Amino acid sequence: MVRKTKIEKFEKRISQNPKIVNLVTYHDNFSPYTEQYRTLGTNLETLCEKAAIKDIVITSSLKGEGKTTTSSNLAVIMAKAGFKTLLVDTDLRKPKVNQTFGLSKNPGLTNLLTTPKLNEEQVINTLPEVENLSILCSGFIPSNPTELLNSNKMSKLIAKFREEYDFVIYDIPPVLMVTDALIVSKKVDGTLIVVREQISEKRAVKRTKQLLDLADANILGAVYNGGHAKEGDYYYYQYRY
Repeated sequence: MVRKTKIEKFEKRISQNPKIVNLVTYHDNFSPYTEQYRTLGTNLETLCEKAAIKDIVITSSLKGEGKTTTSSNLAVIMAKAGFKTLLVDTDLRKPKVNQTFGLSKNPGLTNLLTTPKLNEEQVINTLPEVENLSILCSGFIPSNPTELLNSNKMSKLIAKFREEYDFVIYDIPPVLMVTDALIVSKKVDGTLIVVREQISEKRAVKRTKQLLDLADANILGAVYNGGHAKEGDYYYYQYRY
């Protein structure tokens, strides 16, 4: 549980932190951007029911393509839809989820993976403004992020979260920069690749898909990021490449 002082600090940050203000699904239910995220969430709800999808990795080819923005907004949408949702920042090199929600990254995932007596109830954040949403920040920046994500303890945490939550989202580093996404993607039910207009290159996205296929990841589709909301194409979801 979040202590009262922590809740008060979070409420103060809402008006002070521009990244929270820009979390559109958090602040504006009627924005066209929110509607596109809602469409993405509806598609995932269908997968949850038909294909027993309970946890996904959200990644990209390279940095700057919007994986954390997508992960954070989708987590809010799923929580608002009534799913008990957990967002886990598994980018242990350059974490951003804590900044998005105005939280401290410590303690977090790396603390859970390296401290035997620590349990998730002590480090998971719950937000009073978004019912059903829990957030596990990254924790301290480790010297061995790949080894931690590939550990038996990480596999056990993933299995435990799958049992305790309706839907779990793992925000993970870009595929072409480090191997972290390949490691975690094969431990979860599905993977979404974020593609950004005017930034993502076709050959990079193609190589990303190839590497995920080799890792035996279940690629659910792509999220197209960067269109114009007034045209209704800011975000869309597809089941196949």
